Amino acid sequence: MAVLEKIRVQMGIFITVLIAIALISFIIDPGTLQSAISMFSSKNDVGEMNGQSITYIEYNKKREYYQNLQQALTGAASLDEQSQEVVEQGTWQAFLKDLVYVPAIEKAGIRLGDEEMFDMVQGRDISPVILKDALFLAEDGTFDRSRLTMFVQNATSDPDGIAAMYWQFIQDNMETDRLFTKYSSLLSKSNIITPVELRRNMEDNNITSNVSFSLTPVSFAKDTTITVTPQEIRAYYDTHKHLYKQMATRDIEYVVFPIIPSAKDIADARADIEKVYDEFVSAGNLRQFLARNSDKPYDTRYYKEGELTSISAALDSFAFKATMRDVLPVYKDGNFFRAARIADIKQLPDSVFVHHILLQNTAGESKKIADSLITILNLTPGRFAELALEFSADKNPNVDPGVIGWFNQNAYIPGMESVFEAPLNKPFILETQYGLHLVKVTERTRLHKKVQLAVLIKEAIAGKETYQTIYSSANNLSTESGNIEAFNRVAMQKNLYPVPAMGITEDAKTVSGYEHMRELVRWAFDAKHGEISPVISVDNKYFFVAAVTGVHDKGIATLQEKQAEIESVLTLEKKRERIYDQIKEELEGYTTLESWAEATGRTISTQAGLAFGSSQQTDPKFIGAVSVAAEQVMCGPVKGEIGIYVFQVDERLDGAYYTENDAFQYASYLSNIQIQMIPMVLQEGTKVEDYRAKFF
Repeated sequence: MAVLEKIRVQMGIFITVLIAIALISFIIDPGTLQSAISMFSSKNDVGEMNGQSITYIEYNKKREYYQNLQQALTGAASLDEQSQEVVEQGTWQAFLKDLVYVPAIEKAGIRLGDEEMFDMVQGRDISPVILKDALFLAEDGTFDRSRLTMFVQNATSDPDGIAAMYWQFIQDNMETDRLFTKYSSLLSKSNIITPVELRRNMEDNNITSNVSFSLTPVSFAKDTTITVTPQEIRAYYDTHKHLYKQMATRDIEYVVFPIIPSAKDIADARADIEKVYDEFVSAGNLRQFLARNSDKPYDTRYYKEGELTSISAALDSFAFKATMRDVLPVYKDGNFFRAARIADIKQLPDSVFVHHILLQNTAGESKKIADSLITILNLTPGRFAELALEFSADKNPNVDPGVIGWFNQNAYIPGMESVFEAPLNKPFILETQYGLHLVKVTERTRLHKKVQLAVLIKEAIAGKETYQTIYSSANNLSTESGNIEAFNRVAMQKNLYPVPAMGITEDAKTVSGYEHMRELVRWAFDAKHGEISPVISVDNKYFFVAAVTGVHDKGIATLQEKQAEIESVLTLEKKRERIYDQIKEELEGYTTLESWAEATGRTISTQAGLAFGSSQQTDPKFIGAVSVAAEQVMCGPVKGEIGIYVFQVDERLDGAYYTENDAFQYASYLSNIQIQMIPMVLQEGTKVEDYRAKFF
């Protein structure tokens, strides 16, 4: 049990992090894993990788494995939304590993030998997965081989237990981590910089130019004298199709109807709390009273000053000024009405360090053994570790048997709450779901005044009549809007304001900051362009009515989708061409930059230290022209990204600040970028399709 509790108490959310990143440790951006979303799959397929379909049944089986592991290690009866998302992504990454990445790695000839695997666990080359696991770290934060050995012994002695399940998970991650490390190293070593490339790189950065120039920028203002024909747009589109790959998305407009309580609902909530307030003031059993009369049950937590402000500043202010006789009268905070009493005041630490001996014999025998051990420890306090090693059912992997570790109010074994009040180094007996414990607290942090509050709460919520009124308003918008034009017209008539949401992906869970929007997203992907949604309820807090304003299917964007963008590009190009021709004509009568600028009223600017290899380039076309121009000669016009340049290189300098080492570092940087792109390249090559959005 201590192995399990050690994981739970000391590791926190380690397992969620491990699932999310350790499986594919060399991927920098996990978001790139969802680049291939498709609407076309067989009925029961969650995805497809490397020509192999992933059925819902096999996907869910692996998903349940990670979910069960997460729940077992955290002790949670159910996972919160964030943990569920991590499990979801971890499951998908596991399939990517098995069906895409590992086959590619093995195809490259990379393998793991038995001796290598042994060395990763028991030899001189311990896996980083183990070295970073908090379970195997000593108190000083260094790797402790004895803890690993004892954990493995516990895992192998109970092959069906949680420790064994976790150990298998660690081994899988060790193998994966080592395979990916080898593969990354192989690819990295394949990037070779030749002497010619090295010399060119150094020259591109060490040779700099001081330049005088005049820039005539291209205006973005509308120009009715420039026209772009449909034929030109089509020709540009056909030439640049490869740039218009896209994932499936939808554009919508929506109106949101918050489900908020009416003035009558708020008055009813106030009346409800005032009706029981006098009884609350005099109640003896506050836990029982709140269970019957409050919207939230009795909170057993002890708070120190400042901690209650996240709930209510009024509660925090009252709690640390009031006495046991005082009552905070009913007050309104948003849609909540509260009243409060001091239930208890204690001097408590934030954390305590706990040791225990777990006895799991029959109830009578455990009690007798516990009493005997208490007697021994009262006479010889230093024998706790010795007795824990001999009698405890909890074979803790720590160096000192019997150690559980630090507890706080966010992380402790249920049933052991009394350890926060226990005197130091005085063993006592308590019982939890695991058995009978002989417990000793050896350290604790500084004592604080802490308060336990009994809070009577009534929340004002939208009543049936209010709910129906809001729903009716939303439904009227939906039923009266046959198309997008009608949707916007009816909304305007009702003083409602449609909000646009562009580029919604099929797996989106949030839209414009609103969470839990899966139903609306699924509707948008099933609907046609211009279709109006029925009323969609979200968390019983909002009603949404939406219209599909754009349908963008996976693949190459259509000409219609890109027409406005292409027209803008071609318009700017024509403006640039017109300015270029004008300046070219002007320059025919001038031999110097200064004489041309003075005659045409243009301004000359200067820039020092321009280098072809600089990463700080503002206009690469201009920099390229400068790098090959002769000194003291007017050059131009040059079409840059932002306008037309006429320039003169005033001086060219050959420095030596950019060294050979800098060039090698830059080559390494480029190599790392290439390595980071490998997951996407492998996914594209194996035609990964993700249909999870249809199921989850």
